[in-house]
Amino acid sequence: QVQLVESGGGLVQAGGSLRLSCAASGRTFSATMGWFRRAPGKARELVAAITWSGGSKYYADSVKGRFTISRDGAKTTVYLQMNSLKPEDTAVYYCAARYGSELLSEYRYWGQGTQVTVSS
Repeated sequence: QVQLVESGGGLVQAGGSLRLSCAASGRTFSATMGWFRRAPGKARELVAAITWSGGSKYYADSVKGRFTISRDGAKTTVYLQMNSLKPEDTAVYYCAARYGSELLSEYRYWGQGTQVTVSS
């Protein structure tokens, strides 16, 4: 199993930046990690994902060129650097994990979520 704890959310003005962190513990070896978000009234969306090695990444079209996903050398922390934030980025952001290298398959383990609010 994998336990996930997110941090770094908050309130920021449009055009600003935030960095989300996800600390993973437990059996993290070979875990692919993803960041999802859910905005009010909208379906949950996969924003970005990264494989264990970091060799493959995925970004939703809505965040390409603005968001960057990375993981530390120990591979126990995953980051989501969010630049040029827009009001439509407002959502609860969730960290998730799955075993295997498929970036777009179902994720099994979830964090509690962190709120990101972008004011106009």
